[in-house]
Amino acid sequence: MKKIFLSIIVIGFIAAGCVNNPVVQTQSFPLNNATPAATSTSPSKPVSKPQLTEPISGGLSRVTKKTFGLYVSPGHSPVSPEKFTGYHTGIDFETTSGEQNIDVPIYAACDGKLLLKKYASGYGGVAVQACKLDNKDVTVIYGHLRLVDITPNVGDELKAGQQIAVLGTGYSSETDGERKHLHFGIHKGAAINILGYAQKQTDLSGWLNPTDYLQ
Repeated sequence: MKKIFLSIIVIGFIAAGCVNNPVVQTQSFPLNNATPAATSTSPSKPVSKPQLTEPISGGLSRVTKKTFGLYVSPGHSPVSPEKFTGYHTGIDFETTSGEQNIDVPIYAACDGKLLLKKYASGYGGVAVQACKLDNKDVTVIYGHLRLVDITPNVGDELKAGQQIAVLGTGYSSETDGERKHLHFGIHKGAAINILGYAQKQTDLSGWLNPTDYLQ
């Protein structure tokens, strides 16, 4: 009888151990197991570049003809007539049919000093502004403006979003005979360069693609 009684006690302890073991087994899985899994599968976020303010309302939806780096010539171009040849150093913001006879405002794309405003062949009125992108000096070019309506003076500090001008009338001296649109370029460095086209593709290395800095 003693042996039977002892056997029952031993079996009871073993049974009690089996009841407790599942708790220990569940503890063997890391409590934060889900967190590493989610982190390991999440793609790393790219470092975002400084963003520019849109220089014209409607933004990049207006860039439908001439993009950055596009090669054009009088016989090969998305616009007609075409008088230029080379690789486009900026982007063109087009206007709608309803905007041909009204003033279309142009805004400063960044904080920075107005460096230049003048009449230039190929542009009509053009303005150049100092800016910083990625903590580096750049100049921003606004082409085909009505020169008399570029209201800030050279040397004035502009704020992003501040109206600086309106577009010139299409096919007039205000745009040097070009259609009504905004040419917008970003040249690396502090030196002023308003060329709208590079003759060699490698020369585009001196320019930035504005679409990379606009939302």
